[in-house]
Amino acid sequence: MSERTFSIIKPDAVERNLQGAIIKMIQDSGLKIVGMKMIHMSRKQAEGFYAVHKERPFFGSLCDYMCSGPVVVSVLEGENAISRYRTLMGATNPENADEGTIRKCFAVDIEKNSVHGSDAPETAAIEIPYFFSNLELVG
Repeated sequence: MSERTFSIIKPDAVERNLQGAIIKMIQDSGLKIVGMKMIHMSRKQAEGFYAVHKERPFFGSLCDYMCSGPVVVSVLEGENAISRYRTLMGATNPENADEGTIRKCFAVDIEKNSVHGSDAPETAAIEIPYFFSNLELVG
């Protein structure tokens, strides 16, 4: 089933100029990029995006990190895009990530793990329009 998922290349990866390598891994996996832009999230945007984690102890540091520098947000499309991208990203903790995954290759630690991806169709349906209008998506 063709579906769309949301991706963020996080500040640590952009700071290290890894966005090209990560985009290549995404495209080499067969996922199609149907929307992409570089932004610098405001604190308000980060807090809104991660509102689901508001009660968790890491919420403040996560929001600080996500607005600490530019990120690349994108919408990916393909057969089973959500599960395929989650597999490509690897485990949240890079120490547990499989070889060849984005996080195993590029993550610094569990917080600075280089990428974010939607975890379910319901999440993608919220995350995509948070940063993209329909006019910004092609394909």
